[in-house]
Amino acid sequence: LKAVILIGGPQKGTRFRPLSFEVPKPLFPVAGVPMVQHHIEACAKVPGMKEILLMGFYQPHEALSRFLVSAQQEFKIPIRYLQEYAALGTGGGIYHFRDQILSGGTEAFFVLNADVCSEFPLQEMLDFRQQHGDAHSFVILGTTANRTQALNYGCIVANADTQEVQHYVEKPSTFVSEIINCGIYLFTPAIFQHIGDVFQRNQQELVLEESSNGWQRAEVIRLEQDIFTALAGSGKLYVYKTDGFWSQIKSAGSAIYASRLYLNQYSKTHPERLAQNKSGGPIIRGNVYLHPTASIDSTAVLGPNVSIGEGVTVGAGVRVRESIVLHGASLHDHTCVLNTIVGWDSTIGRWARVEGTPSDPNPNDPYAKIDSETLFRDGRLTPSITILGCSVTIPAEVVILNSIVLPHKELSRSYKNQIIL
Repeated sequence: LKAVILIGGPQKGTRFRPLSFEVPKPLFPVAGVPMVQHHIEACAKVPGMKEILLMGFYQPHEALSRFLVSAQQEFKIPIRYLQEYAALGTGGGIYHFRDQILSGGTEAFFVLNADVCSEFPLQEMLDFRQQHGDAHSFVILGTTANRTQALNYGCIVANADTQEVQHYVEKPSTFVSEIINCGIYLFTPAIFQHIGDVFQRNQQELVLEESSNGWQRAEVIRLEQDIFTALAGSGKLYVYKTDGFWSQIKSAGSAIYASRLYLNQYSKTHPERLAQNKSGGPIIRGNVYLHPTASIDSTAVLGPNVSIGEGVTVGAGVRVRESIVLHGASLHDHTCVLNTIVGWDSTIGRWARVEGTPSDPNPNDPYAKIDSETLFRDGRLTPSITILGCSVTIPAEVVILNSIVLPHKELSRSYKNQIIL
């Protein structure tokens, strides 16, 4: 068994700015650990997992290399980064590196997109494949969305008895199914035959067209549109439906929601990561992650759903709720931080208030997913969580509402519903 985690590259993550300026998006901390570490942890737990491959087109990156070394030591499993020479799509990358994936006699491998947060029921997917389907079938992880939101995802129509996928449509224009693709797959080496067919077909079409930038087009293969649509109805593709939590992490706002889902799960999987109320310590409400190096005044009130990074300083009487405070930030006395991501080494002055509007799914609808909001609607900034880039300084006694502040800004007054460049 192997696992491949698709981490994409620098041209994407635009919706994640200004946070993706400082670290590759997969290393952005969610619930106290890098986003992609949740994936690695889940893969390392599967018995028989021999190797984890990260695949993307980030240039070799010091932060990425450091992360891989520490993750290898922590999870005792080989982890390597394979760099694509260009963006090859979700299928093109694994096809390009098929020799690396198959080396050592791989019998099956998982493919996981880095920008999802999930319970990762990988063992269940393996068991499901043994019960359904044959040794050469493939499994997609699916979950239920509500009817309107399903249109934003890949939709799966499956046989109710066998769970065989009969029809697959990526982002349909009308309602197709409430079962959506979670971006987590279980493949066997037979998948490369199907990707190879698409590759050959692309090449033949290019010979006919003789377009000038032809090489790139043949290589770019998308698992969803090119492979799943063709495999549906062939008896090779099955869907395993999960009732566990799942969300995309496309925008910075969805990182706070993902953080809540993971912090919730910690009570079962990592109780040691959740802060407890202790005498002389801050007041903790709900699930809170505190880095051991953070210095927090005993009169501060934190939670629910708060994650405080390395070396953060929190002064007296500070209130933090539904927020991520990244390493080196400093919240002076009596600041109030709600629905906000506070960037690395940022400073918020005394009695300042920094607040955003949560973009959470409807809590009364069990199948609601987070909407991938656009930044602007009708020419105005859509109210969402407030984001401070790295090294932002906010003076004392000002109010920042629903705003995005780019890195290295020193603000002098209050702002509302603005992007501060």
